[in-house]
Amino acid sequence: MAFPILYSFRRCPFAIRARLALAAAGWLPGRDLELREVALAAKPPELLEASPQATVPVLVTADGAVLPESLAIMHWALERADPHGWLAGWDGAAQQVMQALIAENDGPFKYHLDRHRYPDRYLGEPWGDHRRQALAILRGWNQRLQPGCWLLGDRPSLADWALLPFVRQFGLTEPPGWAAAAGLEALQAWLDRFVGSPALAAVMEPP
Repeated sequence: MAFPILYSFRRCPFAIRARLALAAAGWLPGRDLELREVALAAKPPELLEASPQATVPVLVTADGAVLPESLAIMHWALERADPHGWLAGWDGAAQQVMQALIAENDGPFKYHLDRHRYPDRYLGEPWGDHRRQALAILRGWNQRLQPGCWLLGDRPSLADWALLPFVRQFGLTEPPGWAAAAGLEALQAWLDRFVGSPALAAVMEPP
């Protein structure tokens, strides 16, 4: 029996969220899924053949379909099983909010995060401005958490799991600055729950 193959990189936030969704849907490495950790400096020819852009994650399904984007992988997994209701049970308006939050994360927040995290790659750009703009986005998400523990209310949605690996990466870039940042108390608690969760621990196990 052929298993789906996931090309992944352990620390990549896009790959982390894909692995989270696959695990939530019951696709476990070694049982239902073949997990291939990629050395980014020496990408395997099988990955290059499956996806010429050769970015991780990439899922090759058992029937040979190729999903080269993390969100497509998340949706693929959750369409087959969504026992925790990441997508199931949300109305159309909530689905639109999820899409908007993920677009904000994958667009402007990721843009500023990269320049905050890797200033040597973006010489001449104002590092402090990128940090401030990233923090402004984070404070907007913090306000969404005030009525409940999650971005859309009192239970986690796809948006929470899609954003958490990137907020984790931001916090790891400058831990003292993250801990001291004002106006992020709810978001910091949200992240702390994720960092200490069995869900993250399981998908961060070395393959």
